[in-house]
Amino acid sequence: MVGTTIEFFDFYIYATAAVFVFPKLFFPAGDPTASLLASFAVFGVAFVARPIGSMIFGHFGDRIGRKATLVGSLLTMGVATFIIGLLPTFGAIGYLAPVLLALMRFCQGVGLGGEWSGAALLATETAEEGKRGWAAMWPQLGAPFGFLLANGIYLTLMMTMDFDKNSSPVDHPFYSWGWRVPFLASAVIVIIGLYVRLRLAETPVFTAAVEAGQKVRAPLATVFRTSWRPLILGTFIMLATYTLFYLMTAWASAYGTQKSTPEHTTNLAIAPVRFIELQLIAVLFFAIFIPVSGRLADRLGRKPVLIAITIGIIVFGFTFDQVIGPDVASETAMLGFLIVGMTLMGLTFGPMSAVLPELFPTNVRYTGSGISYNVASILGAAVAPFIATALAARHGVGAVGIYLAVAAGVTLLALIAAPETRDVELTRL
Repeated sequence: MVGTTIEFFDFYIYATAAVFVFPKLFFPAGDPTASLLASFAVFGVAFVARPIGSMIFGHFGDRIGRKATLVGSLLTMGVATFIIGLLPTFGAIGYLAPVLLALMRFCQGVGLGGEWSGAALLATETAEEGKRGWAAMWPQLGAPFGFLLANGIYLTLMMTMDFDKNSSPVDHPFYSWGWRVPFLASAVIVIIGLYVRLRLAETPVFTAAVEAGQKVRAPLATVFRTSWRPLILGTFIMLATYTLFYLMTAWASAYGTQKSTPEHTTNLAIAPVRFIELQLIAVLFFAIFIPVSGRLADRLGRKPVLIAITIGIIVFGFTFDQVIGPDVASETAMLGFLIVGMTLMGLTFGPMSAVLPELFPTNVRYTGSGISYNVASILGAAVAPFIATALAARHGVGAVGIYLAVAAGVTLLALIAAPETRDVELTRL
């Protein structure tokens, strides 16, 4: 949990900066929507890199162990995040600035691509019998905790600096140096994370596989040859989860804080500081419902719990226009919208670190679960803010909800086709 909190902190401070900072400082296109879309495009680079990270770290995780690989993924993410805090902006070095930003974003993705699988396996492979869902939900708590930490720091900076993205000039202290503070501060918490991870023990399931001579020489080739069906199912099982979260965070931040223009009228235009406060309240529900879903997945099974939640996400998708449409939206409605979305997120996210590893045998579990999780990040998270911004601009916010409902519909089909894994034996090959 400590390690995933740090990794997600690094990832989320970029997501917040992608909305409030980078469009002006790294992508000054003149048109706010074009700048935001360019920023979201680079935001998505990390998700393209994540499957690469899962293949690299998955190979070593299945070959040499979970512990050493988790240390490597944390260092990769931490160094890249720290360097972002040092980058010169477009005004200083021109087009080289967004290129370097994209490169570091790619490295962030590689690091996080290897992070989640290792953390999930560390939990599931050391869990008590019948309690894997509960044990596996602890790394999942790193997501809301990392978000709370990241946006809590940004909220403090914005409040103390009196920052408003719609009116603050480019020479405002927040744009000059304030936005860099979370990136540079990440070095301190990475050191804490390394201390924790270096004290970990290898999992008994992996140790038993090594002693039995069951490691494979090429986990990537083996997983594609022997476990291609779980790869496909796992990828689409995660699709709705990713799409939902990045609509509730990156896209919602942009939509909720944009000001009215002659071409686009909105009743929202919530101040950035206030919007982050709303998100932090909603993320508490994300954190609360992760353990709830972990417990339910142990008692009722993975499939029935996730099928019910996914149906709830589909229904939620059809409410966007009625709740946050530009003619009816209010700050209260936006808070309720975020709370419902984050509650559903906690319920769908909690069991995932048990479900995906359970689909794969021990000798390719790190690689297989990592690829599924991170390919889903391309199909869901990488494109979600970009597609949603374009849909909202052209067809209205209702189209964004339909987009979420379609993604959840695909997940529902994958869940129906997937096996129940609650009682599967993790030591199998």
